[in-house]
Amino acid sequence: MNLVYEVISEEKMEVCRDLCNELMAFQKSKSHIRTELFDSMNFETRMVPSIKKAIHNFIVVVKDADRIVGYVYSNISPKETYSNEFATFFDLDSVRRKNVGCLSQFYIREEYQKHGVGSTLFDMSMEWLKGFDDVEDYFIYVSNGNYNALEFYKRKGFAVSHDILDGFITVLRSKKEDLRRA
Repeated sequence: MNLVYEVISEEKMEVCRDLCNELMAFQKSKSHIRTELFDSMNFETRMVPSIKKAIHNFIVVVKDADRIVGYVYSNISPKETYSNEFATFFDLDSVRRKNVGCLSQFYIREEYQKHGVGSTLFDMSMEWLKGFDDVEDYFIYVSNGNYNALEFYKRKGFAVSHDILDGFITVLRSKKEDLRRA
């Protein structure tokens, strides 16, 4: 393996299309609550709108030679972005600041897992998120059935806050000061 991590601009997000769609299929395969909600989730309905609604975007792809084998997408968005027709992801009054940070999408092809790729991508995202002085609340949303991801984020300093959509999504949360200690 000759892995290269590359930060890409949102104009190049198209390179994440296949992996984003793989992520949605993976999440559906793990899911046991309201699996039909995944039927309409794909690159066009998840990543593209998220990037357009965000104030700042951070995308990192991992390449093995010329093949993209993983990616992470994080953003800074107005907290109101997370209350929409799909769901209200957290109590807006619990966030003092105007904007929140979110590790929004994270996927690594199976054969590249367990080689430190996830920790590297996670650390890059957290360093980027922590660079915004006006953001103190960070969120990660884990689909039901994805227990490995849930445990990974808990080991990295995030705590389960609550579930939404009858357990379809588990909301994890951390404060900036908590991540400094982790």
